[in-house]
Amino acid sequence: MWLLYLPLVVPALAGAAARPLAGLLDPRQATWLLTTTAVALAGCSSAALALLAAYAAARAPFLAVLGDYSAQVVRRDDPIPLPAGALGGIALIVAAVAVAILFRRRARALAAAYRRAARLHSDDSAVVVSGSGIEAYALPGRPGRIVITGELLDHLGTDGRAALIAHEQAHLAGRHHLFVAAARLAAATNPTLVPVARSVEYTVERWADEHAADVTGSRELVAQTIGQVALLASSRPARLPSMSLAVLGTFARRASLALAGPVPRRVAALLTRPPRRRIVVLAACLALIVVAAAAALDTAGDLHALVEVAQAGQ
Repeated sequence: MWLLYLPLVVPALAGAAARPLAGLLDPRQATWLLTTTAVALAGCSSAALALLAAYAAARAPFLAVLGDYSAQVVRRDDPIPLPAGALGGIALIVAAVAVAILFRRRARALAAAYRRAARLHSDDSAVVVSGSGIEAYALPGRPGRIVITGELLDHLGTDGRAALIAHEQAHLAGRHHLFVAAARLAAATNPTLVPVARSVEYTVERWADEHAADVTGSRELVAQTIGQVALLASSRPARLPSMSLAVLGTFARRASLALAGPVPRRVAALLTRPPRRRIVVLAACLALIVVAAAAALDTAGDLHALVEVAQAGQ
């Protein structure tokens, strides 16, 4: 019955491997891979917790009456200790509440972002706002908007402005806020996936960096712009909208979109050759998902067999 605990262990392995994978893979591939892995493993671990709780619940006499099976047979043959089943049920409830709270917050923030984007009238996707802050962020909406303060534009040259706008356009076009939201919801389900969610926040920034490098034709220019904005913003932290892609959370330390994610790692990545797609790594991650899912399905089959035996012994 050790297979039941496998879906609870595999996410921790994914969390340990997330940061190396984020730096090794092509950012677009890494974003899709890490997000998909996080969501799939969160589902597998939730299924494992539900099965733990189900094994414990099957011992209850009133369920035995409803299911027309022998509770005595279940108690005799149940391989899961009752405390483990009870803890699984508690953990499942806590995870469900955490996901519900986070989902509500994200939905409200997204709705607010759409409303704000609709109020920003411009012939272009980029909107320049007055203010003394060093801020630039992508605001999801229909259409999405790129918001930049005039002071930040004053500090950037023509090429730097082009790099910054291209970076933020990549966030809007790729709907990066959805990847981050999905990864964060997965991490709320299983806290061992928090490193994976953080890595997704990093890879969407790298994805946008690579897009900006392609648009401008200069990886060095994008790296320089990131560093310049980081220096400008370091002395003036900003309060950005909760669904802006600069923050991807409630309030940031986080002064601009160019600051989201570890700046030194992003600059170093831009000063080297673009990362390649690695099919072997993709296959390994998919294998982990398959193993976790197979373990959960096998355990569900064992539970079904136990109930059938108990029904025969009624």
